[in-house]
Amino acid sequence: MKLKFKHQQFQTDAVQCVVDCFDGQPSVVSRFTLDPGKQPAIEQMMWETQATPHTGIKNNQIELMPPQVLANIQKVQIHRGLKPSGKLEGQYNLTIEMETGTGKTYTYIKSMFELNKKYGWSKFIIVIPSIAIREGVFKTFQLTEDHFMAEYGKKARYFIYNSRQLHQIESFASDPGINVMIINSQAFAARGKDARRIHMELDEFQSRRPIDVIASTHPILIIDEPQSVEGEKTKEGLKEFKPLFTVRYSATHRKDQEFNKIYRLDALDAYNRKLVKKINVKGISVKGMAGTEAYLYVEGLDLSHKQAPAVRIELEQKTKTGSKRVTRRMKAGDDLYRLSNNLEVYKGYTLTEINGVRSTISFTNGITLSAGEVLGDIDELSFRRIQIRETIKSHFEKERVLFHQGIKVLSLFFIDEVAKYRQYDSDGKEVSGAYMRIFEEEYANVMSDEVKHTEQQLYIQYLDSIQVQQTHKGYFSIDKKSSRFVDSKVAARETDSDDADAYDLIMKDKERLLSFKEPTRFIFSHSALKEGWDNPNVFQICTLKHSDSMMKKRQEVGRGLRLCVNQYGDRIDASMPGIDVHDINVLTIVASESYDSFARQLQSEIASILSDRPQKADVTFFLGHLLINDLGETLQIDESLAKKLNKSFIRSNYINDDDELTHDYYEAAANNHVVLPEEFHAYRQAVMDWVATIYSDLPADWINNDRTNNIKQLQLSPNFYTPEFQELWNRIRYKTTYTVNFDSAELVQQCVYELDTKLTVPEAYYRVEHGGLGAIRTKEQLQIGEGFELHETYTQTVEPRAASKVKYDLIGKLVNETRLTRKTIVNMIRGIQPETFLLFRKNPEAFIIRASRLINEQKATAIIKQITYDVVNETFDSAIFTMNPKSGQAGLNAMSVNRHIYDYIVTDSEIEKKFAQELDVSKEVCVFAKLPKGFFIPTPVGDYNPDWAIVFNKELSKVMYLVAETKGSMSSMDIRGTENAKIQCARKHFEKINTTHFKYEVVDHYEMLLELIR
Repeated sequence: MKLKFKHQQFQTDAVQCVVDCFDGQPSVVSRFTLDPGKQPAIEQMMWETQATPHTGIKNNQIELMPPQVLANIQKVQIHRGLKPSGKLEGQYNLTIEMETGTGKTYTYIKSMFELNKKYGWSKFIIVIPSIAIREGVFKTFQLTEDHFMAEYGKKARYFIYNSRQLHQIESFASDPGINVMIINSQAFAARGKDARRIHMELDEFQSRRPIDVIASTHPILIIDEPQSVEGEKTKEGLKEFKPLFTVRYSATHRKDQEFNKIYRLDALDAYNRKLVKKINVKGISVKGMAGTEAYLYVEGLDLSHKQAPAVRIELEQKTKTGSKRVTRRMKAGDDLYRLSNNLEVYKGYTLTEINGVRSTISFTNGITLSAGEVLGDIDELSFRRIQIRETIKSHFEKERVLFHQGIKVLSLFFIDEVAKYRQYDSDGKEVSGAYMRIFEEEYANVMSDEVKHTEQQLYIQYLDSIQVQQTHKGYFSIDKKSSRFVDSKVAARETDSDDADAYDLIMKDKERLLSFKEPTRFIFSHSALKEGWDNPNVFQICTLKHSDSMMKKRQEVGRGLRLCVNQYGDRIDASMPGIDVHDINVLTIVASESYDSFARQLQSEIASILSDRPQKADVTFFLGHLLINDLGETLQIDESLAKKLNKSFIRSNYINDDDELTHDYYEAAANNHVVLPEEFHAYRQAVMDWVATIYSDLPADWINNDRTNNIKQLQLSPNFYTPEFQELWNRIRYKTTYTVNFDSAELVQQCVYELDTKLTVPEAYYRVEHGGLGAIRTKEQLQIGEGFELHETYTQTVEPRAASKVKYDLIGKLVNETRLTRKTIVNMIRGIQPETFLLFRKNPEAFIIRASRLINEQKATAIIKQITYDVVNETFDSAIFTMNPKSGQAGLNAMSVNRHIYDYIVTDSEIEKKFAQELDVSKEVCVFAKLPKGFFIPTPVGDYNPDWAIVFNKELSKVMYLVAETKGSMSSMDIRGTENAKIQCARKHFEKINTTHFKYEVVDHYEMLLELIR
């Protein structure tokens, strides 16, 4: 397998932010005479007689004045919705915030290529804090070589700094291509002998200091995880590199190290944009009851559409020789005293209630337990056994679904002592530690149960092919003398350098670990919680160690946040057809505490790093923001519009008395039914995207309680196999392909007409406001900018001569905005009237934005008008229904149904839930299905997944088969742009495969659906 890389807009945006900070810098290759050092006499004579001395290549100095750079930085910050810097923090320091798992290494490598392309800069140094990150960075360079070669037509020369291989520094300074040195901070800031060599005049380096040769190139510094790099000594050491400028990349910057932040992709952004996994927490906690000696572990609840709820409980059971712990499946009325073979401690423990909504059970003695709780005294090893068992169970649950999608599932165990996993006897032979023994016992039991209850023969064959001893491995430091696994040694002044041998499979051979051919699926590691450790297919993380106050929850989950990849190396993200990213990409944390405790601490840590985000939807939040819709139209929110929007939020109960977002807003947003003033109808999504930047204290939906997620996998009901549904499925399962054959000349002609008749451009003007400092009553008043009073304002038109001094690539800008060819755009500009073209001088920016919008409207119209679908010799497989990864919580987003093809239906919004309830009780409906993501229609603007497939009773309806889409609003102002294009394409798709008694419709409620079928 070879991992594949794709262009992702959020990474491109981060790269462009760095590039734009130096807009106006000329592209120059700068050469200098490289110091040869003290050569042997004969070589020195040859050097001195050379016509051209040895030439080095350095980064050209920044020719912009500091105020110009600051203005560029501020422009970038405003565009990204960040607070503009009041001053430059050094010359020059930039900060990029990117959430763990979103590809910051790829991003800064791409930045190097872009900086080289635009400005000619070619010398880069990556400073990293640990071997784990160093190996990860080096591996990413190797993996992306071909990807960047295809994009830029060149490769970077990269190497890891080694004080004994100084010839690489010579090449770094003299080579004209992109050169990258990867260096540990300890290599120049520690006190060891190796660290001192970079500052020493070395005989083997012609009596030169390596640091001087490096500094002569004016390298650009990339600091990876600066919070772990920049101690006081390291800060001083960095200055000796004489960097051109420094860019810091991390998800968790220290507040005192955030210099000129120009890009932010934090935890909230990453989750909302589905760039990282969703987090489920499977909590395990001990519930102490005074005077209780009984041992109970509530493993979980089993809910069924046709049977009463059941619960899985581990308890003690009397045997002839003593007692043993067993797991039993029980129902209400079961007596634990009898099931334990009459152990006295279980008297009074008769099950009275199993509550599937709250995931709790109750006994006749008044004790109530939740799923995941342990009752009674329990030793640490027994507690760890439960954790290991639950991790294995979660692994199998996930693997059962993803195996047929070609996705390998991995699980990580983090431990505090190697001896708990592997020990050595007196002869030096390896023997199992306690955790290894427990794992192999529990794995055998869980696998035996899995094989009994699954009907997937290929999956069973895969499981049978792997021996339990092959499926787990330990990755620890190796003692060089004894070749034994040892605990990592990280003293106060040491690094984790002795871990280098532990990284091979999990870091260097990442592709092999992701292959089904490699039997390893469970990994035990000692130091894997450090930055740099991750693998995209980690789906379970279990920490078998005491809580460490220095170990943050966010660091713990960070090792498994990356989106997974399949056997072809494709990342399973939003660009993959037929999937919902967060149905597949779910990270389960098996915690040694309750869900509430773990989630509370994790949310607290996330809240602390999101503190700079706005927290209120007040007038000042909206004021001045620029809204841009799908058509490229813009709306600047002035004071009047900001007040109107704020009042609208108050009326709709979207904000409370303190202007904080309420549950009502989040519910409306989830249903795409946010009510806005008329002026904002065309900018609905832009408003919602801006409001999404607000951080709220309301419970985050990216952290979920796995115990309450009690509908683990949807089971097909008999309705699926009925002749009625099979007939519908056979009608709609055909795949199609589309072609768009619009006439370029006709498009040009139509666009020219639109531009000549509809293009208007406002004059560019500036606004002057005159005011003064009024009475200051409070410090808070001054901090929020209310100390100044406005006395007078006036506007002035910008002279066209002044505007014309700024050069614009009109053709290039329109090409970028419309994605049409340069030839087509040139023909449009040539065709418009002279007076239309003169509008460009009046206000170039407005001309480009508004002309692009008009052109894109005509382009969209042409696509919809001219698109044709053809049926191909291929159909959707019925397996998309059995491999549906949807899961849910009974009573919340999952409900029992009678007419659906599954025994439960999981809905994504209140609108869907209400619609499903009405379908399920309607006499007109014979059977219905919420279509899985695996059923989709290709369109030019992205794949489209219809919501519902419905079979109606032919005696009560004139339409028998219908595919329906539910929308929160049917207003033409609300359904526009991309969504409308998809709907129109779907109509043409179904028209092509249409037969009698079949319709495709878009509705907003069930009554509307009934009107269409009667």
